[in-house]
Amino acid sequence: MNLVLFETEELAAPLPLADPRAQHVLKVLRRTPGDTFVAGLVNGSLGEATLQTIGADALTLTFKPKRQPPPLPPVTLIVGLPRPQTARDVLRDATTLGVSAIHFVVTERADPNYATATLWPSGEWRRHILAGAAQACDTRLPKIAWTETLAEALARLPATVSLRRLALDNYEASVPLADALRADPCPATVLAFGPERGWGQADREALRAAGFTLCSLGQRVLRLETAVTAALALTQGLATGAA
Repeated sequence: MNLVLFETEELAAPLPLADPRAQHVLKVLRRTPGDTFVAGLVNGSLGEATLQTIGADALTLTFKPKRQPPPLPPVTLIVGLPRPQTARDVLRDATTLGVSAIHFVVTERADPNYATATLWPSGEWRRHILAGAAQACDTRLPKIAWTETLAEALARLPATVSLRRLALDNYEASVPLADALRADPCPATVLAFGPERGWGQADREALRAAGFTLCSLGQRVLRLETAVTAALALTQGLATGAA
């Protein structure tokens, strides 16, 4: 946890000792009254928190905002609904690397029951993007959706040519991802990933019809969460190099 994140309203009350953030401040950061640590407001300012007192049941803190973080990278992910554990990894790691939105969608080969896994209706998913943001030392969170089909997600994409549309596919890719990224300098990107069983033929036809290029990360077959991380790292790295 490189950044301790708070909702704005949380700062109006003491932080319970049972809260993992309180334990992090005391046991990992080893802060004592009067000490400061890096903190931020969710989707708000980065700044500095001061530990004022350690009570029997809670910590009292103050927060001093210092700056606004930069906007999230203009990268949107479309991901075929995976098993909940895989979704947790994608939520955390994609947020750490930096994306503006993640749409988990029902595809031809995705199990639609994954959309009703406890991860989603319980709100647990938010904990994983908070962990990713804290790791990246950023306050901004991506938008998350999990109730759409692939067709609905594709229909919601802005009708503009200034949007790079790339889908990862092991079997019918026409170009390496790196080459596709270099060929189109547009900074706004949509990366689409099939579920753990991959794209179906109807999915591929829908993606092509929506202007997507099918790309590969090489000949090796990767886990979904690994493919997401590798593709995002490549996308962000080339964007930084171009800048």
